[in-house]
Amino acid sequence: MLDLKFIRENPDLVRRAIRDKKAPDHLDELLGLDSRRRAVIGEAEALKHERNVVSQQIADAKKAGREAADAIVAMRAVSERAQSLDIQLREIEEQILHWQLRIPNVPHPDCPVGDESQNREVRSWGRKPALAFTPAPHWELGQKLGIYDGVAGTTVAGSGFFVLRGAGARMQRALINFMIERHVANEYVEHRLPYLVTAKTMQGTGQLPKLAEDMYHIESDDLWLIPTAEVPLTNLRAGSVLPAGSLPLRSVAYTPCFRREAGAAGKDTRGMMRVHQFDKVELVKIVEPETAESELETLTADAEAILQALELPYRVRLLATGDLSFAGAKCYDLEVYATGVDAWLEVSSCSMFTDFQSRRMDLRVRPKDGGKPYHPHTLNGSALALPRTMIAIWENYQTDKGSIRVPEVLIPYMGGLEEIA
Repeated sequence: MLDLKFIRENPDLVRRAIRDKKAPDHLDELLGLDSRRRAVIGEAEALKHERNVVSQQIADAKKAGREAADAIVAMRAVSERAQSLDIQLREIEEQILHWQLRIPNVPHPDCPVGDESQNREVRSWGRKPALAFTPAPHWELGQKLGIYDGVAGTTVAGSGFFVLRGAGARMQRALINFMIERHVANEYVEHRLPYLVTAKTMQGTGQLPKLAEDMYHIESDDLWLIPTAEVPLTNLRAGSVLPAGSLPLRSVAYTPCFRREAGAAGKDTRGMMRVHQFDKVELVKIVEPETAESELETLTADAEAILQALELPYRVRLLATGDLSFAGAKCYDLEVYATGVDAWLEVSSCSMFTDFQSRRMDLRVRPKDGGKPYHPHTLNGSALALPRTMIAIWENYQTDKGSIRVPEVLIPYMGGLEEIA
């Protein structure tokens, strides 16, 4: 979340961020409560001074043998008013936090202003496949080869789910192992994480309260299925003060991800393009504030390296303000081209959050000079999301025989299998 002092001192900037991100505007409610809070604190400070004065008067009266009944009555009134102010202050601060959690992060100045139509391509890599036949979409390829079954997924779980079999399931496992090993070689520390987290954990990275309707909630236990490994991976150090010199921290994890909003409004509902459950390898960094922008570039490059190793054509797009996430300050989307559906598919969002998440989860770092602990900056990126990466491999590596060639880097992970036929 944004620092309350920053909001108070930069209301125009914050209001512009709210407008550019197309978020509900609760700024007036927050600033009004902040004014009340400071007024109550001012009155409480005045009462403390008055209480000290009256206490001294009572002590002086008793020392001189004088009657102090009036002063004692005055002291009782001051104490009652002070208790009332304490209650008011707690209530106001709870309301401030309620609205503060609903104010989005401020976009970085580099971000184009506007909706997704203003997203800007910053670079591309590779060429679209030049196939000498009409390419089939992945769901047709997968069904004919017996490696994909959308009907079975719907049978056991409803719409938005699918089943992989045989070489299809093995390729997904191969991709996960390949990605994890590449990232560990780049000094990311591998983690195995819970797939269920508390509401406080979801709040820490910004999914709650903003995105509650898009998530799966288990009411009986008050636990949430994770929408991405970012949530538990970033929150592992919530509420802690890291020792000086401990940054940067680089983490990687594979998890399944669960999102209720998948397939909204009938968009991209065929095959594996938009589903409720999918697998993903996620990168998270916790870094010094002054290095965050350069760390975003290297994080994005680490995700791009996977696509290059798989020889999949892709483009990198800088997101406009209206397409940024609630918590994001700057984000690059990696979109891979899939020839069967003739579309660019997002397989990664590499995001910088400044200190927005670290404030929400109360994560701080002790400075080397021993001064006041400060909030580090956080970043994350998918490297990569599995279903759409698989779509691109199946469709781009398909042959005129209806088979799928296995990318060279995956052959060792597929037990030497070179073609799914």
